[in-house]
Amino acid sequence: MYKNTNCGDITLDRAGDFVIVAGWVSRRRDHGNLIFIDLRDRSGILQVVFNPKISEESHNLSEKLRNEWVIQVSGTISKRKEGAENDDLKTGQIELNAKELKILSPSKTPPFEVIDDLNIDELTRLKYRFLDLRRPKMQNLLKLRHNVTHEIWNYLSDKDFIQVETPILIKSTPEGARDYVVPSRLHPGQFYALPQSPQQLKQILMVSGIEKYFQIAHCFRDEDLRADRQPEHTQLDLEMSYVHKKDVIELVEGLFISIVEKIVPSAKFNKPFLHISYEESMERFGTDKPDTRYGLELRTISEIVTNIGINVFDSVIGNGGIARSIVLPGCGEYTRKQTDELINFSKLSGGKGLVFIGLDKNIQSLDNIQDDQYRSSLKKFLSVDIVKNIYNFTGAKPGDLVLIVADQAKVVNNVLSAIRTRMGKELNLFDNNEFNFVWVDDFPLFEWDDLESKWVPAHHVFSSPKEEDLIYLEKDPAKIKAELYDLVCNGYELGSGSIRIHDRDIQTRVFNVIGYQKEDIDTRFGHLLRSFDYGAPPHGGMGLGLDRLVMLLGGQDNIREVIAFPKTQTASDPLFDSPSNIDSNQLRELGISFTDLD
Repeated sequence: MYKNTNCGDITLDRAGDFVIVAGWVSRRRDHGNLIFIDLRDRSGILQVVFNPKISEESHNLSEKLRNEWVIQVSGTISKRKEGAENDDLKTGQIELNAKELKILSPSKTPPFEVIDDLNIDELTRLKYRFLDLRRPKMQNLLKLRHNVTHEIWNYLSDKDFIQVETPILIKSTPEGARDYVVPSRLHPGQFYALPQSPQQLKQILMVSGIEKYFQIAHCFRDEDLRADRQPEHTQLDLEMSYVHKKDVIELVEGLFISIVEKIVPSAKFNKPFLHISYEESMERFGTDKPDTRYGLELRTISEIVTNIGINVFDSVIGNGGIARSIVLPGCGEYTRKQTDELINFSKLSGGKGLVFIGLDKNIQSLDNIQDDQYRSSLKKFLSVDIVKNIYNFTGAKPGDLVLIVADQAKVVNNVLSAIRTRMGKELNLFDNNEFNFVWVDDFPLFEWDDLESKWVPAHHVFSSPKEEDLIYLEKDPAKIKAELYDLVCNGYELGSGSIRIHDRDIQTRVFNVIGYQKEDIDTRFGHLLRSFDYGAPPHGGMGLGLDRLVMLLGGQDNIREVIAFPKTQTASDPLFDSPSNIDSNQLRELGISFTDLD
């Protein structure tokens, strides 16, 4: 070994010990007679002193050292002089007096300094990811990810689960996003697909008698990206036989409690987890992944603003739309610029705009509002009595700002939930060290796709309808609730699960509702249905995003921070410069040629 101890593990009780360490030069300081360097390895930083009185040869050699050179140093640990301690470092009480120095690998001048307080564009960071990952923050995030994965393995192994790997090259089957496809050389003109999830494979494992399966699975989806989404992601995939919904929920909740308590013991979180229905979540928060650390709940005010002579409300509500509101505490005296920003934000979120009402904070009572004590984008249409009714109904107080959106329900919820998320941050309404876990269940099995004019699965086609709703399967799909459940934390969906269909007839009926013909069903899902013919146990499970969980536990707001080698938001990899062209001989072997792509 090039070292017999780690830089960050040396403490004051090692004073007088002779040690050998190795790592990168993080910083060099020349004090004339003495040269100091901060030596960094994965464990932390150690101050090394080159003193010509101890070793003139090492002192002379240390003059060559520059940032990110890899070196080996041996010498004796000593206590730092009084006043020279550094309380910000684990090793801040001691230093290494160098006796021997070896240069293991020099370095070019790096494009950025390897420090946590880094102000540089992400593209450069990803291009030089090998440097970026040296930063203590990134090292800690990767260690956090390892610890979470380790706890998952331990917890589920103790619960008698078996880890089973499933194939990466599979058949292309629709599961909600585009597949990444791989051409086959041995079968020209045919393709494999990379799995969006191991969904069908784990169901087949249940038919195979595994009973309790898990896997840290890589999943691939060719979809538009954002801060919490990647073209390839990692999830905890698990499945159980002979279970009801509550059994899966209890297992996963126990696992997550164990993860938080052991991995982030300082975190505040709710135990047991909150349970709300899909309908309640949409009614209160406008989304099925609510952040419950703060209020700002939505209220439907259609009855209050109907037939008051305001066309923007009457026309929408008359055509089946709704009017809903959100109250922003203490924002009643927002400037014109601030309210314009909210209006523009609502448009970016898919709306046509919004109505605001701001009430003077000095009003003593809502019963005594004067015409000059409120402002609104619809001031000339809103009487004092209407403003009073809106404020009373929504629970708003003097000094608060009420925002109203009128449109079809889906648009209204999208806009107001986006505003709620934004204002929760801007108004500092939550504790960043708090994790509020929520189970959302009783989802609809189907939702109507306006563009395609057909029913599509709300989650995926393998989720079981509630038994009492099977009577509506063909005649009224909108009424069917599913044995579906999502785990949400702080506004992020951490995982989705369901009790699966294990009956061939019911699965076929579900396929029929979403428009699959018999030939499509046999081609795409024949392998799964065939397994159901040979004794399929009732089963259910979940897919839980490992990347998102680590992102939350690590206090990050970008999923790329917790993935060693992520893609950009355009699904490219600056480190490997991929995707890239491939050799024409490879294309020829695969039987692939390109026409003009324009």
